[in-house]
Amino acid sequence: MIKTAYDYDGEFSWCPGCGDFKILEALKLALHELEVDPKNLVLASGIGQAAKMPHYMRCNCVQGLHGRGLPLATGIKAANKNLTVIAVGGDGDMYGEGGNHFIHAIRRNPDITNIVCNNMIYGLTKGQGSPTTPRGTKTSTQPFGVTSQPLNPLLLAIAAGATFVARGSAADVPKTKELLKQAIQHKGYALVDIMQPCVSFNKTHSWQWLMQETKWLDETYDPCNLEEAMKLTLQTEPYPLGLFYKTEPRVTFEEVQAPYLSGDDTPLWARKPALDAVKKLLA
Repeated sequence: MIKTAYDYDGEFSWCPGCGDFKILEALKLALHELEVDPKNLVLASGIGQAAKMPHYMRCNCVQGLHGRGLPLATGIKAANKNLTVIAVGGDGDMYGEGGNHFIHAIRRNPDITNIVCNNMIYGLTKGQGSPTTPRGTKTSTQPFGVTSQPLNPLLLAIAAGATFVARGSAADVPKTKELLKQAIQHKGYALVDIMQPCVSFNKTHSWQWLMQETKWLDETYDPCNLEEAMKLTLQTEPYPLGLFYKTEPRVTFEEVQAPYLSGDDTPLWARKPALDAVKKLLA
């Protein structure tokens, strides 16, 4: 493993063999190759095993309530447009409790990267079915199998207007690292859903399953074709991996906020508060 400026020397609370380790490795390598200064990097998360990832990196981090990583990341980017901002969490955190924020973050289009560590289960709370758990999967609270139709987050993201949508794999760090680099460099909201196993609570979708049931897109695939991208999100035999959809960037959330429309690019945190105006308002 290459030494990076983001390396953490403490203890981890993840289970041995957890896919989060490989996703963390891919993320650190991507940031290292992009030469992102840890001082200018912020990771925002909610609650869950994947949401602990900011704890294990040397950078700025903010952890909020369950499912609230995206609004935190949106506000941080608006306050300081010079930061590299990443929202990270699991499939339960981002698509369950954070499902509403997921949709509306895409609509607002902040210039952030959204990493979702998708193991198709709630790992922190001991194995309940998550929004992406396939129907029929037996879990700790659904011993007869999950009965709900699983969410298709990539299809939802494209339909909601995301301009960058990709799926990686914890079983392939080099290719997932390249996806993360593209997402971080993309202007606007970028989703990277990363499939991974939960070795403790999801015995169905194991490392072996992940390697056998997924396949990377070849170089002939065109990610600029909206219709083909939507069709691709429906494939499950095997699950496709790679950049599903990318289009020309559009105006970002922070660019159209009133403080910046005057042409003043000074970050909000660096501006002096207009105390006289506040006093006048209160009076």
